[in-house]
Amino acid sequence: MAGSDFICKNLPNVLSSFVDTFVDFSVSGLFLPPLPPSPAIETPATNPPATLSINTSLSSDPEFRTRYPCPDRLIAIGDLHGDLQKFNQALRLAGLINASDQWSGGSATVVQVGDVLDRGGDEIKILYFLEKLKRQAANSGGSIITMNGNHEIMNVDGDFRYVTQDGINEFSNWAFWYSVGNAMKNLCDGLVNLTKDPFEGIPSEFRGVRKEFHDGIKARIAALRPNGPISSRFLSKNQTVVVMGENVFVHGGLLPSHVSYGLERINDEVRDWINGSREKISTKIGRGRDSVVWSRKYSSESAMDCDCSALELVLASIPGARRMIMGHTIQESGINGVCGNKAIRIDVGMSRGCINGLPEVLEIDKNSDLRVLTSNTLYREKNEAFLRTGRKDGLGLLLPEHIPKQVDVQA
Repeated sequence: MAGSDFICKNLPNVLSSFVDTFVDFSVSGLFLPPLPPSPAIETPATNPPATLSINTSLSSDPEFRTRYPCPDRLIAIGDLHGDLQKFNQALRLAGLINASDQWSGGSATVVQVGDVLDRGGDEIKILYFLEKLKRQAANSGGSIITMNGNHEIMNVDGDFRYVTQDGINEFSNWAFWYSVGNAMKNLCDGLVNLTKDPFEGIPSEFRGVRKEFHDGIKARIAALRPNGPISSRFLSKNQTVVVMGENVFVHGGLLPSHVSYGLERINDEVRDWINGSREKISTKIGRGRDSVVWSRKYSSESAMDCDCSALELVLASIPGARRMIMGHTIQESGINGVCGNKAIRIDVGMSRGCINGLPEVLEIDKNSDLRVLTSNTLYREKNEAFLRTGRKDGLGLLLPEHIPKQVDVQA
């Protein structure tokens, strides 16, 4: 009888969990694995004190750290812009997923430098896929760190200038299934803290927008605005600046004023804004050509236009930093470095919504050596002098410093 009472009392929560799984699968085609356990709290074996001792080498929420030690294998991936197929190809180049799209990267760490959103139609699918891989990687001793680009900031702020029709359709599909899920939950009297209507306060029509897009725009606002279901679930887990060993990751570029503002402060303010607990973020972070996610100081088409002196000042002010790794500006000739390889540019425009570039990723080993993993035969032939023999034949390249021809996408 007691067991029966327990089941009855917990039935609403079981139903809610089932509905969430049903909606996730309907939207993404994926069943997300269980969340990995939180790091344990260490206590001495004998004579424990009145207060517990926390293992400071672990974070109770490692996603929200700004500084990490460098792992044995580190993979950096540039802008994705709504192209799941190209993202899968990039992951396979590095041996991070198998033929069934399951994590196979072992203890590797991956940093994706932002701009998942806009210019393509697989934006939500990529967010779900990243979440799946994060959980699988954590269970294998690896990790995936996702970052905010200027397009994440724009979308949370309601700036949809670079949305495609396929992107609108994907969010309309999400809104349909999300609403179905809410309706199913409302059928159960025992549920508490029901999800509020995500469309509350959003107009039904938008001046200057064709009528057939109104529902899709409304869905996108609902999903991505501060504390929206998609922004709070996925984007709030992003970092805006990451320091990993000798490597500083950022979407656009860090200037001396950003370091003075505070790297942890930047991450905290953006996360609080996305979660809806902060009204706005500083223009230093998300708006203007010299902001963290918009700067092109180190990624312009000519090395002469890269501000190497500012870069050296920034790196000198971050303990242990040797190089900055960034996306944001398409490098048509492939991943490359300038300023004595202190600025590494990894956006190759792989999305079909950009220049449909061949996927490439940057690999950094435990000795801080750099390699470009690429399937671009022209890039390999052009830089064959940099080939490293005996490792991943046909894929591994030492990073050359050159001045590539670029396509400068304005947002």
